[in-house]
Amino acid sequence: MQQNIDRLESWAEKWQKEFNQGRTMANAVNRRASLIFLLCVWDLVSGQIRYSIPEELKHGAFVGNIIEDLHLNVLELPARKFRLISDVRKQLLEVNMENGVLFVNERMDREQLCRESSTCLLSLQIALENPLEMHRFAVEILDVNDNSPRFPKSEFSLDISELITTGARFPLESARDVDVGINTISTYQLDSNEHFGLKVQTRNDGSKIAELLLVKSLDREEQSTYKLVLTAVDGGIPQRSGTAQIIINVLDANDNAPVFDHEIYRTNVVENAPNGTLVIRINAVDIDEGINAQVKYSFTDHASQKTRELFKLNPRTGEIRIQGILDFEESNVYELEVQAVNIAPPAMAGHSKVVIGLFDVNDNAPEVEVTSVSGVIPEDAALGSVIALISVTDRDSGTNGQVQCQIESTVPFKLQKSFRNSYKLVTNDILDREMTPLYNVSILAWDRGSPSLSTRKTISLSVSDINDNAPRFTQSSYNLFLMENNAPGLSIFTITALDSDLDQNGKVFYSIPEPLKQGISPSAYVSINSDTGNIYALRSFDYEQLKHFQIKIKAQDGGYPSLSSIAIVNVIILDQNDNAPVIVSPLTWNNSEAVEIGALLTHPGYLVTRVTATDADSGQNARLSYQLVDASDPSLFSVGLLSGEIRIIRSLTGQDTNTQRLVILVKDNGQPSLSSTATIIFSVVTNVTQISVGTYPPRNQEYFSDVNLYLIIILGTTSFLFLATIIFLVFLKCNQDRNAAPYYSAICCCRRRHLNDTFKRRGVANESLNYTGTGQIAPNSDAYGYTICLSPESSKSDFLFLKPCHPTLPFNDVKPCQTSNRV
Repeated sequence: MQQNIDRLESWAEKWQKEFNQGRTMANAVNRRASLIFLLCVWDLVSGQIRYSIPEELKHGAFVGNIIEDLHLNVLELPARKFRLISDVRKQLLEVNMENGVLFVNERMDREQLCRESSTCLLSLQIALENPLEMHRFAVEILDVNDNSPRFPKSEFSLDISELITTGARFPLESARDVDVGINTISTYQLDSNEHFGLKVQTRNDGSKIAELLLVKSLDREEQSTYKLVLTAVDGGIPQRSGTAQIIINVLDANDNAPVFDHEIYRTNVVENAPNGTLVIRINAVDIDEGINAQVKYSFTDHASQKTRELFKLNPRTGEIRIQGILDFEESNVYELEVQAVNIAPPAMAGHSKVVIGLFDVNDNAPEVEVTSVSGVIPEDAALGSVIALISVTDRDSGTNGQVQCQIESTVPFKLQKSFRNSYKLVTNDILDREMTPLYNVSILAWDRGSPSLSTRKTISLSVSDINDNAPRFTQSSYNLFLMENNAPGLSIFTITALDSDLDQNGKVFYSIPEPLKQGISPSAYVSINSDTGNIYALRSFDYEQLKHFQIKIKAQDGGYPSLSSIAIVNVIILDQNDNAPVIVSPLTWNNSEAVEIGALLTHPGYLVTRVTATDADSGQNARLSYQLVDASDPSLFSVGLLSGEIRIIRSLTGQDTNTQRLVILVKDNGQPSLSSTATIIFSVVTNVTQISVGTYPPRNQEYFSDVNLYLIIILGTTSFLFLATIIFLVFLKCNQDRNAAPYYSAICCCRRRHLNDTFKRRGVANESLNYTGTGQIAPNSDAYGYTICLSPESSKSDFLFLKPCHPTLPFNDVKPCQTSNRV
């Protein structure tokens, strides 16, 4: 404000100089008071602040402290997102964010901004957030006298008959000054002469026109040509002027000029009247007769080029018709300067004015302008957040210019009216980018004219993402079937979690969290690729050791704060046929076993022994079958396919060898099948007393336990007592039979037997001593040998009577022992 007062003082000094040069004190004082009033008074219009500054100020010129005038805190401007919004595209004014001073950002030319408008206002808005505040203020651009008046031509001629009477007026070419107000043309001046004077008139729009006034009759014989200088002077400080030369030719001819019916013609027409519409008919009368009374109508030189383009004047009839497009919003009244000129020389002219007013029609649709818009909205924007500032205008007037607007589509936004024809677009509902990432908000504005005109404006709004969605697995748990003996380091499974958020918020990282309880960590078994979700086995799994384990997979996004979810992967190890059958009975040494059988027991179907095997695999891989793959005499023995029982098919004959070799194959049902073989050597003895204990390497002590030892001792003792009793009875019986039937020779079957494993199969137990508690087989370390003889009474009794063989009996006389099922 102080800067404006200083500027006024400098201008006042210039006005004082003008006063000293001859101007009256009243004019100087009046102009100074008017300028002070324009520059210093702040108009409060609807609570708005208004500044006034002259045009042509340099960059940085002080306008006013807008922040102080609005009672705002300059320190809060950056945090509250201070924005200065202007109606013009160029940012002519700017606000210093440090002190709140409004200053000139770019030189302003009032003539370019507002043309010939008498008042030049720049409407500006200040927008603040948190909380939202809107302030309007205006800056008036005052005209500076920086343009001189100019005539369209440097000289022009004027023909005047010598018969023209004094007082006649002749329109002169008007000068044009683009300045306004006091700086525009204030008067015209003419060189001093005795025949012509100058009359200056003011039109309705305030412009000045000059007419040449004949003050003294002309006499062509005295002087036929006059050259006068016409000067146009503006009212600015300092004054500026422009000149043109008038060449006046005095004609000797017609002494009466045409006279119009009216000095001013007035009419009205609608702005959308079509071309060719008759506006008015003018008429001028010349009191002369004959050819001197004929007139021709035309526009005077005062008529602008725009007027000549919009209206057409018939030179003979005086009819004025429309030949262009009229626009009430551009100009609502037109003034036409017309003349009627004699045909007879010298031509004389009469002048008149035609004023044409326009009626407004609703021919302009509303205009919707988005002055401030946030193209990207955060997904968590609060209800009532301002998205855009919208202004709606209509160039029509009256009812035709009254505008309403609304949002057409169903969107989570609404319009709030802030000022006249100004709206705020605010959020009206919760936004969800995952459902609707982009909104096209269509705003419909319509006026109240008849028929109503409307305009649609579409604003595209993008919703920015926030981390509000946790990664989601396709399933809460997964079953992974993995074949054992897998290769370590290979991918065994891929797990995927989806996150509907964007960018870093939607990027998923995978991990295996450590268990809270103590135990084997899943990370000892598997690892996971944090980016792809590929699960890798860290070692080869063995079904026989580990059949199932569980992994927790954590999917975590990259947002802040991070969100996560858990899925369970049940790893089920599938069995593979990787274990060959193990023969557990009979116990073998170097895959072979020697078994002795008596010839007396070799009847068809007799169970010689049973092959028992186990397989650490499961299912079909552990289903075993037994097969005889090689034998000394395949016709003598058979093997049960599933039981492994070795039975005698036929009775032994004299041609059969005493030693039979069998190769038993035990195989599983896996793919491919695995197998084991055992070789069993059967020794057929003709005398059971000859069954003796074979000599074998000692068994490994790790297969022997205390329990097995106790059982073998008890079993051996019981068997020994039983056999001793039988031998004693047989001995007594033999003595009795020898006395009764000496001719009868006893048949003795004698042989020592090895009772390590065969004793259990033949006499005491049919199976090996296998205890599940230890999983070991205890060998029989004690061997028992006994000598028996078959007496003749055995054939007559249900009992088998045995007696000792005579030690001197030749071996060739020993016959095969007889067997009885009733022993």
